[in-house]
Formats: sequence, C-alpha cells, structure tokens
Amino acid sequence: MSAPEPDAVATAPLARLLEHLRPRGGRGAARALTRDEDLAGRKNLVLLIQLRWFAVAGQIVSILVVAYGFGASLPLLPMGLVIAALVTLNLVSLLRLYSRTHVTNGELFTALVFDVAALTVQLYLSGGAQNPFTALFLLQVTLGAVLLEAWSIGCLVGLAIVSFAGLTRFHRPLDLLDVAGTGVLAPQTMGLLVCFVINSVLLVVFVTRINRNARERDARFAHLRQTAAEEDHIVRMGLLASGAAHELGTPLSTLSIILGDWRRMPALTADPELSGEIDAMRAEVARCKSIVTGVLLAAGEARGESAGATTLFRFLDGLAADWRATRPGVNFVYANEVDEDWAIVAESTLRQGVFNVLDNAVEASPGWLCFTAHRDGETLVLRVVDEGPGFPPEILAQIGRPYQSTKDRRAGGLGLFLVFNVVRKLGGHVSVRNRESGGAEVELRLPLATLAIEDEDVEDEDGEDDDERA
Repeated sequence: MSAPEPDAVATAPLARLLEHLRPRGGRGAARALTRDEDLAGRKNLVLLIQLRWFAVAGQIVSILVVAYGFGASLPLLPMGLVIAALVTLNLVSLLRLYSRTHVTNGELFTALVFDVAALTVQLYLSGGAQNPFTALFLLQVTLGAVLLEAWSIGCLVGLAIVSFAGLTRFHRPLDLLDVAGTGVLAPQTMGLLVCFVINSVLLVVFVTRINRNARERDARFAHLRQTAAEEDHIVRMGLLASGAAHELGTPLSTLSIILGDWRRMPALTADPELSGEIDAMRAEVARCKSIVTGVLLAAGEARGESAGATTLFRFLDGLAADWRATRPGVNFVYANEVDEDWAIVAESTLRQGVFNVLDNAVEASPGWLCFTAHRDGETLVLRVVDEGPGFPPEILAQIGRPYQSTKDRRAGGLGLFLVFNVVRKLGGHVSVRNRESGGAEVELRLPLATLAIEDEDVEDEDGEDDDERA
C-alpha cells in the first residue's frame, strides 16, 4: 500500500479553517470604509488649519509692511479682529480634531466659506478689487474643487464671484494703490508679484498633499476590495467542500460496511496478506470519513467543537508535541519563550494554521525546522524558521494570495492563503521573509486579548503541571 499524500493529510485541517473565515454580513468592511473616509476628512481638515495659519502670518506681515513700511493708512483694529477670528477658528478646529468624530463635507465647506468671508473683509478694508491680493480667491476656489462635493463647490464658487463683484463697488479706498511707480517698484506690481508667488507655492504644496491623501485612501479601498474578494473566494471554497463532503458520505459508509464484512469472512482473513490490506483499507476509509467530518464541521453543521478552554503553555506545547508526532524523523526544534501563562481559548483554526505553516516548511527543509513562541508586549509572536531555499521573489511579492505556490500541483498555495486570513480574522498579521543566512521565516503576530479568557480558571485536563514543556 502506498503512503498517503501530505495534501490529503492536510485537507481536514484546511477545511476546518473555513469556519473562522466566513464573512460577517459585510459590516466589518463597511466600518473600515467609514474609518478610511473619516481619516481622509481629518487629514483634509488638518491641511485647512495649516493653510489658515499661513494666511494669518501672511496678513500680519502684509499689514505691518503696508502700514509701517509704506506709511499707508489702514484700519488696524477691524483688520486685527478678522485675524483674531481666524485664529479662534483654528483653535476650535484643533479641538475638533481631538473629538475623534467624523469630519463631514459640510464642515470643510463651512471652513472654506469662513476663509472666503475673512479674505473679503480684509480686501474691503484695504482697497477692494484694486488690491492685488484679490487673486487669493482662486486659492480658496481651487482647494474647494479638490476637497468638496459637487454641490458645495458650486456654492463656494458662487460666493467667491459675488464677493469679488461686491468689492468692485463697495470698499474702503487705500491711498497706497494710487502711488505712482515704475516696474517692480510700483506697489501694485509688487503686490501682484507677491500674490502670484503665494498662490503658486501654496497651490503646489497643498494640492500635492491633498492628492497624496486621496491616493492613500484609494489604496486602502483597493485593499478592502481585495480582502472582500478573498473572503468571497473562501466562502465559495467552503460551499464546494461542504457539497463534496455530503456527496462522499454515502459511498464511504458503504465501503466501510463492505470492508467490515470482509474482515469477518474466513476465506479472506485466513490469508495474512489480504487481511493486512483489508485493515489498511479500513484505516484509509476511516481517515477519509474523518476528513469529511472535518469539512462538515467547517461548514457549520456541527458547531461548538472547535474551541475549548486551556492555557497558553498547554496550547503551544500540545501543538508542538502533536506536530512532532506526525513527523518523527524531522529535526524539529521547539522553544516556548513566553514569560507568562494565560488562560486562553484553544482556537482549532489557529492550531491548524500553524500546522499548515509547519507542513509547508518541512517540505522545503526536511532536515531542520524551528518553531518558537514569545511575547512582545500584548502580542503573541509565533515564528517558524527553516533552512530551505526560501521563497522566489515573484512568490514573495504575492504571498498570502490564493494559488501562489512553487508546488507543481492543483490548489497549491491555498495553505498560506488560509493562514493569512485566519490570523487576520483574529486581529493579527503574518509576515514572510527570506533569511540572509538561507531559508525562510514566517511570523504570526496575534493580540493576546483575542485569545485570552478573563476571570476564569482553566483546569488541567491531564493533571500535569503547566510548567512542564514538551
């Protein structure tokens, strides 16, 4: 009789991983999208706050230069009140950021409307439409076009047009604008030059940063779409596996009955060779039935058997001992370096995920394999290291996606794909790298809070001391 294929042995563990990967109605993805939108809104509000500080500084410098450098008469008190109002708005906006609530389009629109109104008042007090700094309206409009929704962009543009038109008729005259001069020495020309520089620099700086925020948001959305597609792929795999398990159940039961009858037939049991093969066939059928049972458990037809209360030491030590028993000839090094035992829920999905990583590693490095566990703050770190050839660059770049594998067989690469999803569902993440000294390293980082049991004492099932290590 030929030895069983490793993939057949891994089928039940991989099937049981499906139980933990079933999507939860899309609410998680919706919350993630909301968080990303809120993050983009908060970043845009920060940019408006920074721009307003530039506006405050620029207005103070301009007023001082015009009033004391050129000796022009300015209404310093009203203009100072406008600056104070801008400072107050910025302080309120900073407090708003600490509230950690959603920044809406309406808030960004209101802030830009206030900025346009403040600029209009300052221009009204300093020459109206003849003031060269009227071009700063374009800065507000451009930022609104990048940041706001369609309806609010139209309103902001309309407000800027009405404000500029009003300044052509209603304004306080500024004697400095009538001063004669030639070339760049003319106050009007100097003002236009300064305004052009300010507009150009601020537009490049802030629009670039706003576009970068938008690209980061789009990248996060793309990642969420990829995650949703992967989860949908897993669900389809689970449905296929569940259907296949149902179809296989009846013929396997029939084979089991027939082999049981053969086992009691004197004509067959009298031959030692035939009797041994019948026993081997019964064992293989029993293992196939176990695989089918595992698939059905993963499909949710028999829940509540995949997890149990235990301790972290017992979970890790038992995991290592069970895997070592399946590979007696492998030089398997296990080190439990966790400094404190915890009462945890023994997640079978995590257990089978680690088994899968170990199985992949031993195929690449049959001579030596190392599995370690340690604690990093509130995170449990599980690391598998081998001395194999490592991952090719093209596989390493796509690691964690389905069907990315160097193994020349169907369904290759599903093992790590399912492991990535199991760890992600538990709130952790997986990192894979090639070691400089040779071989590969797979690291699973899991928050202990997702496994820990609070205020419960977990009894040892076999009466052994928890400090005994496998």
